[in-house]
Amino acid sequence: MIDHAERARALFLKGYNCAQSVFCAFTDVTGLSLSDAARLASSFGGGLGRLREVCGAVSAAGMVLGLVKGYDVPGDRALKAKHYELVRDFAARFRGETGSINCRELLIQAGVMAETGGEPDERTPEYYEKRPCPELVWRAAHILDDMLSD
Repeated sequence: MIDHAERARALFLKGYNCAQSVFCAFTDVTGLSLSDAARLASSFGGGLGRLREVCGAVSAAGMVLGLVKGYDVPGDRALKAKHYELVRDFAARFRGETGSINCRELLIQAGVMAETGGEPDERTPEYYEKRPCPELVWRAAHILDDMLSD
């Protein structure tokens, strides 16, 4: 069995953004290629294009949940409600373990200036030393594994 949490952390440390790291960690579950998964999740890094809104790891978890346990019947309110409850459950677990689901808040909590927009930061040893992101992608993938095994 693949340790998705460790895979997510390793992908982040290779240079993938937070959303890509979580989403790509689950290619064995989603059936997507690494390349397709990376492109699909690429917009969600930095809280959606560095807007510092919902953490990319959380967005990616929602994408995995959608592919694995989502609904595709547009008029079925019961299926929609059940799926949204699942997503809210993930968010509550993540928030409970990290304090927030918001990128800006998570960075500030860790003492990192949470600039909106601009160029992505260079991935240096100092970057990885101060960022909570490797732990956050690990945490998101770990929670997802728990939820998918239920």
